[in-house]
Amino acid sequence: MSNLLHKKRGLVLGVANERSIAWGIARAMQAEGAELALTYQGEAMGRRVRPLAASIRSEIVLPADVTDDISLDKVFAELTAKWGSLDILVHAIAFSDKNELSGRFINTTKDNFQNSLAISCYSLIDLSRRAKPLMNNGGTILTLTFQGSNRVTPYYNVMGVAKAALESTVRYLANDLGRDGIRVNAISPGPMKTLAGAAIAGARSTFRFTEANAPLGSNPTLEAIGGTAVYLASDYGRCTTGEIIAVDGGFHVLGMPQAENI
Repeated sequence: MSNLLHKKRGLVLGVANERSIAWGIARAMQAEGAELALTYQGEAMGRRVRPLAASIRSEIVLPADVTDDISLDKVFAELTAKWGSLDILVHAIAFSDKNELSGRFINTTKDNFQNSLAISCYSLIDLSRRAKPLMNNGGTILTLTFQGSNRVTPYYNVMGVAKAALESTVRYLANDLGRDGIRVNAISPGPMKTLAGAAIAGARSTFRFTEANAPLGSNPTLEAIGGTAVYLASDYGRCTTGEIIAVDGGFHVLGMPQAENI
């Protein structure tokens, strides 16, 4: 290993289990020398996350709920007390009522629309505002998006709108925080077999379709996504901000399925 992230400290929100994209990012960052803090939501999730944290020698493992200001206050108070600085923030959080992802988009309820946007998008702004005072020497903020933000994707509905808002937020934050030496980017993976992905109807058929048609003939791996995150957080990414980087085997360039699949 080349220790690309040696002496860097990062907060990773969104690890659910060993198949989480956030976990792939955390594992790759720790392998490159980063010291990490992980969060979890609820004790049931905590029982999954703590062993993973121990495996990457993470000594800060905290409950966090992006809808609860007191919860986030405690997280950043702990980081301030124990570290006093922060180099990396990984925002891997999204939510919507799965019952509204499989029906007609026009039937999206106001409550779920607001909740989806608040958790999936506004939380990035809130967390960035909290992280900024700790990023005295600049830093990197990363989030996760999906192609449903700009192309209609079955069973995605309001999450597509939330991800579109998230991507716009990345650009506005990149401009706003650039003067502070803070870079803001998003990674857009193709379909993954994750806990969150499994909650979406049609996930298996979507996975098979993208794998069959992606130019590289495969969906992304946790290692590929983790490596992209390492690049963005390292000094090699110091001139990259406001970007939405696709890690999807090239599927995003297609206008139609491959000829043999039409």
